[in-house]
Amino acid sequence: MIKVAVVGSTGYVGTEIIRLLINNPEVELKYITSKTYEGESYSSIYENYRDVFTEVCTTKDLEKIAEEVDLIFMALPHGLVSNQINKSILEKAKVIDLSADYRLKDKKVYESWYKTEHGSPERLEKSVYGLCEKNRKDIKEARLVANPGCYPTASILSLMPLLGEDMIEKNNIIIDAKSGVTGAGRSLNLGSHFTECNESIKAYSIGSHRHTPEIEEQLGSLVNFTPHLIPMNRGILTTSYVNLKEKLNYRDIKKIYEKYYSGEYFIRLTKENIFPQTKWVKGSNFCDIGFKVDARTNRLIVVGAIDNMIKGSAGQAIQNMNIMFGLKENRGLEDVSMFPI
Repeated sequence: MIKVAVVGSTGYVGTEIIRLLINNPEVELKYITSKTYEGESYSSIYENYRDVFTEVCTTKDLEKIAEEVDLIFMALPHGLVSNQINKSILEKAKVIDLSADYRLKDKKVYESWYKTEHGSPERLEKSVYGLCEKNRKDIKEARLVANPGCYPTASILSLMPLLGEDMIEKNNIIIDAKSGVTGAGRSLNLGSHFTECNESIKAYSIGSHRHTPEIEEQLGSLVNFTPHLIPMNRGILTTSYVNLKEKLNYRDIKKIYEKYYSGEYFIRLTKENIFPQTKWVKGSNFCDIGFKVDARTNRLIVVGAIDNMIKGSAGQAIQNMNIMFGLKENRGLEDVSMFPI
């Protein structure tokens, strides 16, 4: 039985972690914390948990929590976790951080993109980037795992095999990404109000989105990354454009993806001329990938789809937990997409 705490339990990410954990017989959910809702029953905050999960939110000291649990999920905004996690806590409990605080290895790069000082740069090199399909061996031995961002998860998984086999031109990658509104979090934000985003689509943070250096660091390549806000609740679709180094056909490309992903439970390759849709992955931890060779331009177009709240966040965090504690990797994550929704 893994004893777990969720710090920041009342945000969208926190509540997804709880939803995925409460019926897991391998887990005892020992503490849930919330600064805003301290002392309140979880089911009074989220009525969907009525008579199902009624634990009370606490703000108990993190040092004391670490003494009583095996794992802490840190579901807080960036800039907070790096000031709270210390050597003492990591000696007592393992930590999965769902913020951006430990995803980048270079303190200067982090501070440049996130506009805040990093509170524990000495732990950047010791943290493990928690993209399960890429760093499984290191995750297994880690005390501190940096859960990847949602856009980077879809982008990196879509392109990793191509760069791994040196099949495409580096530093000439274009990623067009679209996300549902939950990606903006639960806090009030004018840009995510219904009347502001419904019946509209917009690009934002053009050339300056904070997930850009994360994608570049993991792929080892410069990218042009442009995110868009879509008026739907959840889901991410990335469309990536890359230049092939030689003439290749669909079967050639498929062999490469199968080499990397044939044994990966959560990576699904679509059939030829069928391309991923967000409705096929909503509510699941799957990442669907499809691709098309444009023979006219000798470019490859790769489409990836994930649920930003599951594979892009809470689900991947639990997948990391399973690896860290030697559980079956899909434990508690077996559900397929909810459809229709």
